[in-house]
Amino acid sequence: MSSSPLGRPIVAVKPIAVPAPGRGVELQVKVTAPLAGQDLPVIVFSHGNAWSLDGYEPLVDRWAAAGFVVVQPTHLDSRRNGIGWEDPRFATIWRVRISDLHAVLDGLGDILRRAGGLEARVDHERVAVVGHSWGAQTAGAILGARVLDADGVPGEDFSHPAVSAGALIAATGTGDTLTPFAAERLPFMRPDYTTMTTPALVVAGGKDRSRLSTRGPEWFTDAYHLSPPPKALLTIAEGEHTLGGVAGEMVAETTDEDPARVALVAGAVSAYLLDAFKLDGTAWTALGDAATTGDGTWSIAGT
Repeated sequence: MSSSPLGRPIVAVKPIAVPAPGRGVELQVKVTAPLAGQDLPVIVFSHGNAWSLDGYEPLVDRWAAAGFVVVQPTHLDSRRNGIGWEDPRFATIWRVRISDLHAVLDGLGDILRRAGGLEARVDHERVAVVGHSWGAQTAGAILGARVLDADGVPGEDFSHPAVSAGALIAATGTGDTLTPFAAERLPFMRPDYTTMTTPALVVAGGKDRSRLSTRGPEWFTDAYHLSPPPKALLTIAEGEHTLGGVAGEMVAETTDEDPARVALVAGAVSAYLLDAFKLDGTAWTALGDAATTGDGTWSIAGT
């Protein structure tokens, strides 16, 4: 048990093995939850490239403190699995990532039961998916986005009926401006957001410049601009890809360390989801008011 950044006691249980036949490596998850409370909404979180269930505590702990149960799987691309660019398995990891989220969602009751009897404390009708970077593309597929093939034909529908809202943090943009490196190594990075109908918050950094695209930071707003409403967009003017350090404080990938920025991202996601789930719109309304009257360091748009 630990104390969250907001002072509300939370508890984490790990690792919990999830059945995933044919995966080759055991699928494990971590569950973080408030120590008390009933009818808790759920977030299933997909990490960015190379991370694991042990990352993103600055976000996860705040979400648990806000009353969410958070489930974090470790995907195959985690550093601990040692599957690099040259590994033949890498080409299909994007599909395994999506399958991981389906396995978690399909087995959610058993996962929560094994995490100290949490299945009796959650609201199974209020489940969201959230992801960062590659995890945002993974989560987007669960929300209804598809992947275009080389001819521009949309692939299969990976959406899941249990999910009714989500949030995409630093999500991959469309694939028509991929760099040669990305086109060769990451051909699946061609999302089609026109079918992503599930309500979602998109979070983008105004200084997020990716080596995967020839476009600038606006690339990371495609999930908002190209998907059907209802959607919302949080833009953080000085934010880079790690948005202050969402994966962890002082980790190697963090280029714009700012704890206040991380707290803004965490708070915006929890406020948006509470509003989308029709549980409490107070924080989301207050955030919109603050954006309107603030100093312009961040802004919110909605459709």
